Amino acid sequence: MKNKVVCYFSAAQSEQPIICQLIRNYDLIVNILKANINPQKEGYLVVELEGDKGQYEEGIAFLKNLGVIVEPLSETVVWNEELCIQCGACASFCPTEALSIDRDTMIISFDNSKCVVCGMCLDCCPTRAINLHFEVKEAV
Repeated sequence: MKNKVVCYFSAAQSEQPIICQLIRNYDLIVNILKANINPQKEGYLVVELEGDKGQYEEGIAFLKNLGVIVEPLSETVVWNEELCIQCGACASFCPTEALSIDRDTMIISFDNSKCVVCGMCLDCCPTRAINLHFEVKEAV
């Protein structure tokens, strides 16, 4: 089982080795896609969790029992190829290379599976060919 989720942490929770426990106690593969912790030590992590379904569900229950708010990643980036003028601005800002440019053809491509919805591409696109699409997902 593999899912991308957003975990919202309080200051007290951010002081605990929660990710370490997910790996050690629940045998989950944790890929941190994005993190934002403010000066008050509150924030969120966008993570991809992978593992056995039972262990995954126990890991999610562990997070929720600690008071961590866990939500499915509910938005995705949509690239409108018809509006794109192939300027390459988005590719230069994309930290995961979900938006990339082929240096031989100078053509932009988008791989949604690499996208972590960081939003870096949204403001730099001069034609607004990149948008956020909100999805309704089942509760984790």
